Amino acid sequence: MRAPKILQSSRLAFWSVLAMLTMVSAPVAITLFTVKLSASLPLSGLLNQNPSPRGYTFSLLIFIVPILLIALWFLPNDRVRISRRAFWRTIAILFPLGAALDFFFAQNFFCFPNPNAVLGIPAPALGRPVPIEEYFFYFTGFLAVLLLYIWLDGYWLRAYSIPDHDTRRISIRRLIGFHPDSLILAVFLVGAAIVCKDIAPTRTPGFPGYFTLLVLGALLPSTILLPAVQSMINWRALSLTLFIIVLVSLQWEATLALPYGWWSYQHREMMGVYIRAWDNLPIEAVFLWIAVTFATVIAYEAVRCWQASGKSVRHAFFGEVIGGDIANPNESSPHKR
Repeated sequence: MRAPKILQSSRLAFWSVLAMLTMVSAPVAITLFTVKLSASLPLSGLLNQNPSPRGYTFSLLIFIVPILLIALWFLPNDRVRISRRAFWRTIAILFPLGAALDFFFAQNFFCFPNPNAVLGIPAPALGRPVPIEEYFFYFTGFLAVLLLYIWLDGYWLRAYSIPDHDTRRISIRRLIGFHPDSLILAVFLVGAAIVCKDIAPTRTPGFPGYFTLLVLGALLPSTILLPAVQSMINWRALSLTLFIIVLVSLQWEATLALPYGWWSYQHREMMGVYIRAWDNLPIEAVFLWIAVTFATVIAYEAVRCWQASGKSVRHAFFGEVIGGDIANPNESSPHKR
């Protein structure tokens, strides 16, 4: 009976590899076929000819197709158990933060020079509306990052995963803590961006607000949550998730989004470092999905620990109140005695 099982497993692995290739190539091919003209002309002249009808809209398949394949095929076939409550609670925390970036800061950070690349449905934002695709961009982006990490953690790199029922999760006394290295790194990065904006050859008046927001979005959760969850994170799965997401997103922006005007950046809010070979892509674009992936994994692992502990939100994050004081998180846990 063992041989048929091995044969079945090998056959499934064969189709899984093809599905993984399709997961990347199919949405990219569909998006590329929306392009009707080469981006050899200046953007102003190119936009008059509508070079990529609904290009931004179709490009969201780069996230949507992996979401569907991982959620409906890979996770069930690979028998990866996923806590739906932890998953959706993490999305419920992160998506509003991504949407807030557009709602409050789109007028400062972004512009959308090609109206023909989207459906033309305006979504609310301070100052001026943004394309509805922007909110789908963040929603599907968070879903794709989290599902990819869960799949890698639960299947490909399962040997390095910490299960939900592990004592290390259950016995955490408090999730809120202080990670000084994250704070030091945040201060250093923001300071370096301010100096860089002042000395960059392409310097423009203003403050590097976009980079500062990205640093805070990644390192603020790290400053308060990393001490508790760092041993729970599957760092190998995080690294591979980071590599895949950053590689795909940079190719997406450099070859399609910027050259065809799907979106662009307000230079006064950038630090002034641009990648010339990629249509003057701001260096901040490289950091966006690094920040998103890092913050997503930290938030997810914190939610997993909270659920595994069986405690209330206040108790899990702030510790047990004893005589008016919060219990020391470094004290030995009752579960360890």
